[in-house]
Amino acid sequence: MNLSIVTTADGSRSIYNAEVGENYHSKHGALQESKHVFLNAGLKHFLNHKPSNEVSILEVGFGTGLNFLLTADYCTTEKLNLHYTGIEAFPLNNDLITQTGYNEYVEPLIWSAFQDNYTQALQQQVAINEFIEIQIAHTELLRFEANKLFDVIYFDAFAAIHQPHMWNEAAIGHTIKFLAPGGLFVTYAITGNLKRMLKSLGLIVEKAPGAPGKREMLRATKPLL
Repeated sequence: MNLSIVTTADGSRSIYNAEVGENYHSKHGALQESKHVFLNAGLKHFLNHKPSNEVSILEVGFGTGLNFLLTADYCTTEKLNLHYTGIEAFPLNNDLITQTGYNEYVEPLIWSAFQDNYTQALQQQVAINEFIEIQIAHTELLRFEANKLFDVIYFDAFAAIHQPHMWNEAAIGHTIKFLAPGGLFVTYAITGNLKRMLKSLGLIVEKAPGAPGKREMLRATKPLL
């Protein structure tokens, strides 16, 4: 892959994929997008409505690991048990992830444990610390299978204009199969087509304020049985 490190508007780094023609994160700010969309509007929103000392998250598009790192840091601070599964068809190498400088945004022990266990996590579930477990499924989305359901889904694929196959009915329908009743689907994107697909799958769809550079984002809840 033709990849290069870029600096986004908030000073945090991302990676530009020349083959796709897009950054892994918003050009307006990788860090603030990840915090706003996935940590605050995703996990924290879910826990505000459904308090628990344990949570499971599925991320579609693991990429640089930024969403995981911020989530792991938060859950460790709050002493929440986190079971995290990422899906990534084209995993980055550890050297490139190191160049992102994301060690600046999380506790040193979380960063070092992630670095030490990243390659192994592509093969099996590993423990980052006493609260955090992670596994990264090295596979395409439609080939992913799991024998469990997840409380929260972070949907962080490249934009539909660059990767339309990640946002069609087959991809979204397959993803929602893994969402537990009462669970939350969250993504930076919001389109009429995506809203219609999620509603057709039985989810309750809502708009939420978007990260800097985007007016709105999408959040959807799977009703309890």
